[in-house]
Amino acid sequence: MTSPVRTYSALGYGVLELAANARCGLPPEHEERAVYVVDGDLTADGESVPAGTLATLRAGASVELHASSATRCMVLGGEPADGPRHLWWNFVSSSPERLERARQDWKLGRFATVPGETEFIPLPDL
Repeated sequence: MTSPVRTYSALGYGVLELAANARCGLPPEHEERAVYVVDGDLTADGESVPAGTLATLRAGASVELHASSATRCMVLGGEPADGPRHLWWNFVSSSPERLERARQDWKLGRFATVPGETEFIPLPDL
């Protein structure tokens, strides 16, 4: 399946459902990869990844996933973005100046409201 959403680098996303005691090898083809466990019991190369957790995977190496019970997870990854990213609270930007502008815009109520949402969440302290 193909999404109509425009992307700026090659990426992939998939749902993986593993039966109890199943194993799945992930090849090292993409530099940035992660697995998010929705439910079940999963280990990645022997390290536990609890449900509700996103684990980033080693770059350049195959990774073996093992489910000790029926497990559903999301596997995602792709090529790195075209430069550094800056993160603060819910904002991500390729420029610190745009990040600051977003912070000010949120503080001043310049973002469109979320349909059906009435609560305003204030910015956390810097």
